[in-house]
Amino acid sequence: MCQIFGYSGYEYIRLNDVLKEFFSHSDLHPNGWGLALLNGEQANIEREALSANQSVYLAGRLTDNISAPAVLAHIRYATIGNVELKNCHPFTGFDSDGRRWTLIHNGTIFDYPPMDEYVRRQKGDTDSERILLYIIDRLNEERSRKDEPLSDVERFSVIEKYIRAMAAGNKLNLLIYDGEILYAHSNLAGSLHYYKGSVGVIFSTEPLINSSVFYGDGHPGEKRFVKEDWNEVPINTLLAYRGAELIYTGTPHSNEYHEDAEAVKQLYLAFSNL
Repeated sequence: MCQIFGYSGYEYIRLNDVLKEFFSHSDLHPNGWGLALLNGEQANIEREALSANQSVYLAGRLTDNISAPAVLAHIRYATIGNVELKNCHPFTGFDSDGRRWTLIHNGTIFDYPPMDEYVRRQKGDTDSERILLYIIDRLNEERSRKDEPLSDVERFSVIEKYIRAMAAGNKLNLLIYDGEILYAHSNLAGSLHYYKGSVGVIFSTEPLINSSVFYGDGHPGEKRFVKEDWNEVPINTLLAYRGAELIYTGTPHSNEYHEDAEAVKQLYLAFSNL
């Protein structure tokens, strides 16, 4: 599978060191990398369809200052979709009000018929891109029904409703940013962790304990991570953060995913037409 990383905060903290550790895991996730620096509707998204550890560009990029109110990063292990730039995360798109949505996903959609039509609409081949297109359409439907832009809590309710449905029988670890709020969901125990600090929250598939972050002018100094800093994200529960503040917690659902190597193998063979 893939690995995901996210940051949401009040401060521009320097994330270079912790991202270097995250991207170093690409030996086992070699099929592409992506990095998104997000600030409201503005997005700087960089991707390559090769291992992060082999990218000369990324090595240089990680020497620049990497900081933003929201940051998403991804390293890919391809299960559905060829190793091509169009299949590298993050994926981004706009709803009918011009709000930008950006998504990264670690998981697999084995069976969810309502998303099948998006195979013909997407640019790449991944189930992850289809998730984003599907969610944006559901948001647009609710917006059209209401006939005015959705509030924060209404956006959260729509996302929670459809993530709950998609999670049944599927692995759905994802982070989504809507220009204001970062949403996090995991339905596999032990597969997504977070660190909560005073100025921000960091998510990572695995705890990052050999690195540090550097605070901005308002909070001088450095935070070096240890194992005890990290906690597992509660499974089967959608969380929403504005900056460092947890603003919404969904109702836990029962659609926990359990690893099934045979199901992954069969899906890969089907996709490969083998």
